[in-house]
Amino acid sequence: MTRILAIEDDVELCELLSEYLGSEGFYFSSVHSGKKGVEAALRGEHDIVVLDVMLPEMNGFDVLKSIRAESAIPVIMLTARGDDVDRIVGLEIGADDYVPKPFNPRELIARIKAVLRRYEGGVKNTASVIGEPILRVADIELDPRSHVVKREGEVVELTSLEFRLLETFLEKAGQVIKRQDLVRKVLERSYSPFDRSIDVHISNLRKKIGPGNDGTERIKTIRGEGYLYSSPSSPGEEKRDVQERTGQ
Repeated sequence: MTRILAIEDDVELCELLSEYLGSEGFYFSSVHSGKKGVEAALRGEHDIVVLDVMLPEMNGFDVLKSIRAESAIPVIMLTARGDDVDRIVGLEIGADDYVPKPFNPRELIARIKAVLRRYEGGVKNTASVIGEPILRVADIELDPRSHVVKREGEVVELTSLEFRLLETFLEKAGQVIKRQDLVRKVLERSYSPFDRSIDVHISNLRKKIGPGNDGTERIKTIRGEGYLYSSPSSPGEEKRDVQERTGQ
């Protein structure tokens, strides 16, 4: 049974979620302050955290920072509808996804299931990828079996979503991948041109893996097309780089 922890100060909302999620087969518990939320999240008794931004004692961003300092447990943030700043900040700090308030409980369940599929597929359930080859492009190495990424032999700590993003890029190194394809494959939801979540996750990934040995970005933005992971051995790469810089 999936164990959900809500860190949310709206007691009435927690009661409604408890009733709805319980009827769907989830175990649901809640705490109503930031400090208690951090303590509960770090006890290791839950599978996923649903975290509100507006909380007493500690806001949701500080709670998320405290959780991320010690745990990779999946976190979905609840944000005010239309508040893009909160969403972007949450994703940059390490949230796996967000749901804007007010929300339909069915949407929350769909997001929970999608995040857990990514997390369990990348971190817990390694049996299904036994035998899969290690992916290597230049000095970046990704092992699907152990869920470990290394740069020049040094381990790079990634979230489960960042791991799936990098895996997708390495598999298609030297090829342009459309934003909508990344959203559908990695975020597992329908594409919206106004949803910038995938761009924030890519930005976080860029920071963690750093530039290539030549100082250029490994993950290039191809205007009007999508993203390309630069592969030193891919033909036509030099021409594409020139086109990207000149906009031709």
